[in-house]
Amino acid sequence: MCVKSLKWLTACVFLLGSATTAQAAEIETEDFSTRTYEAVKIDTGLLGTSERFRFDSGLTFDYPDAVRGIFVTGNSAGGERFASLVNLVGNTDLNAMVIDVKEDMGHLTYMPDEDSPLAEKGIGTSLIKDPRAVLKQMEQEQIYPIARVVVFKDSQLAQQHPELSFTTGGQVWENRRGEAFVNPFMQEVWDYNVEVAIEAAKLGFKEIQFDYVRFPEGFERLGEELDYSMGDYAESNLDPVQRRVEAVTDFVAYAKEKLQPYGVEVSVDIFGYAATLPEAPGIGQNFSKISKNVDVISSMIYPSHWTSYFGIAKPDLEPYNLVSEYAKVENKVLSKLEEAPTSRPWLQDFTASYLGSGNYKRYGKTEVEAQIRALNEQGIDEFLLWNAGNSYSPGVDYTPE
Repeated sequence: MCVKSLKWLTACVFLLGSATTAQAAEIETEDFSTRTYEAVKIDTGLLGTSERFRFDSGLTFDYPDAVRGIFVTGNSAGGERFASLVNLVGNTDLNAMVIDVKEDMGHLTYMPDEDSPLAEKGIGTSLIKDPRAVLKQMEQEQIYPIARVVVFKDSQLAQQHPELSFTTGGQVWENRRGEAFVNPFMQEVWDYNVEVAIEAAKLGFKEIQFDYVRFPEGFERLGEELDYSMGDYAESNLDPVQRRVEAVTDFVAYAKEKLQPYGVEVSVDIFGYAATLPEAPGIGQNFSKISKNVDVISSMIYPSHWTSYFGIAKPDLEPYNLVSEYAKVENKVLSKLEEAPTSRPWLQDFTASYLGSGNYKRYGKTEVEAQIRALNEQGIDEFLLWNAGNSYSPGVDYTPE
């Protein structure tokens, strides 16, 4: 394994609100910068030699030659299945796990200690009874640990604090799946999630992966029907799309700065189609702007999630072609950035039978390897595999030629 150099030798002191809204509106795309805070750099040479500024979780993990990981739920990490997943990683060329820390409904997958600032929030569960023990086992096996933190999809926080959410008729709005979102315009929501991320770093995770860093799908229509605050963005001169993009991008930049003293990589999950558009208008994701503010960008490019795209009528039937065509587009976008993040897409290791007969195929060894090969041929060596139930295909060669 190669050891990736740590990127955390810069810390920042945060000063709120110095950039004006008018200035933000005048900034062109290629010169985008955040408007809600600015950072004052500290001498990195001094920082590198001063133990006072170093955070040490007490656990040691090397960054792999290239991250090849799997998704692990809180149930799996804290239950009997964890042993089999550790064996899967140990007996293959896999080397990383993305473990739910704050899951899709807004709960922590563990109970924080009584002296933790998270304890009073009442969001802990006992899915993972001893997260530190899990991480120690991962250290022993040298499995790179990534903490998944779901950000703006958060039914728990929305119900506790409707003023931080979107409401209609005095009730918290929910989508068709019964899920509530909290408001990306609100600084309180940012700090809430950064607090979770910092605790994950203190536990020993070496990377924080933020998921659902976006507005609800269809917000370009919903926004006019819902009641919500725009916080500091209320006076912005930007149009509604750009306000959403600005808020989402600002959160990512803010979180990355806040996490720098903890020595963790910062990654963000993003819709695959966001890389193919100038803006994802409803949800506020701009692929290039988010990429400028993270160490790793993880596009979710499951073939089953695309409509007729890249000239492929039924993408789920053609995993190699879909991933290959996507990778070409992403490479072109990232090549325009001065400092591009590592690309680490999410790949499909599940069967999308819900697409209906003739529109899907059963995914297994062949289909997973095809996606990995397509990435590798386009110069992308890292990937993550998604299977919601953590039942991964047997016999897969994760470094196919």
